[in-house]
Amino acid sequence: MEELVRALTIGLTNGLIIALIAIGYTLVYGILELINFAHADVFMLGTAFTYFGTNFIVESLGIPASSIVALLVTFIGLPVVMLLTAGINAGIERVAYRPLRNAPRLAPLISAIGISFVLQNIGLVILGPSQLRVQDVLPTTRLVDLPSGAAWFGVDELVVVLVTLPLLLGLRWFVGSTRQGKAMRATAQDRDASGLMGIDVNRTISLTFLIAGALAGAAGLIVALYYRQTFFQYGFQFGLLSFTAAVLGGIGNLTGATLGALVLGLIAALSDRFLEAKWTTVIVFGILILVLVFRPTGLMAEKQSERA
Repeated sequence: MEELVRALTIGLTNGLIIALIAIGYTLVYGILELINFAHADVFMLGTAFTYFGTNFIVESLGIPASSIVALLVTFIGLPVVMLLTAGINAGIERVAYRPLRNAPRLAPLISAIGISFVLQNIGLVILGPSQLRVQDVLPTTRLVDLPSGAAWFGVDELVVVLVTLPLLLGLRWFVGSTRQGKAMRATAQDRDASGLMGIDVNRTISLTFLIAGALAGAAGLIVALYYRQTFFQYGFQFGLLSFTAAVLGGIGNLTGATLGALVLGLIAALSDRFLEAKWTTVIVFGILILVLVFRPTGLMAEKQSERA
């Protein structure tokens, strides 16, 4: 029973992290119907920025890694990482996607794959071919123990929840209640009609990429601190899980992407705990295939009707 409780805790924590990345995929797809494969590599750069930032805090400023001061300074730098990755993502949209806005559907897809390889190789140059250890800024102090004395919930998991949950809820509020959020929903529904109604479509799309990039940066910081590593192939590893979560929940649906990420995190944690880790990928994609066979639009997306 205790192993089940611990697995559920790990699964929900990992699911919240995956949700931050998955929402970036679903935001862009919802407004452009484009799979932005470079999104996960922007997230990878977020882990790299965190790595260099924590090294500066600990080695250059001389702040002890395990101190509360180092943790506070690191999270003061969270907006900086989010701004950097948001700018990179918006720049990608301006350079690689906007000129192909009216091109055949295959052209921007190939461009997205190409940008993904470019960012991955930038990560290889700045990080090297091996995994790098991030400074131990995030404490692992236990907060709640199981009856046997084993750890159940720690400070590191609490920090993940305190960062990811407000971002997810804040995005939901922004898209549903603000003027710019309504413009994003209108552009996603009908781009041409939105332009005729006075919405600046290009600015709305750029804002979408800015938000998606900022979320990728936040996820990069959390992953780097929580797993204490950065790696130039993190974009592929986490990107595959996040894209799967977005498809599982219903690509283009914010709530669906979050639900899909939580389901995916729980499945992966339970598989790692009670089976062998080598079976986790098989189980995850097996369930994904079954869901898509019986509900092709995902768990929460509604089937779109086509008109002549």
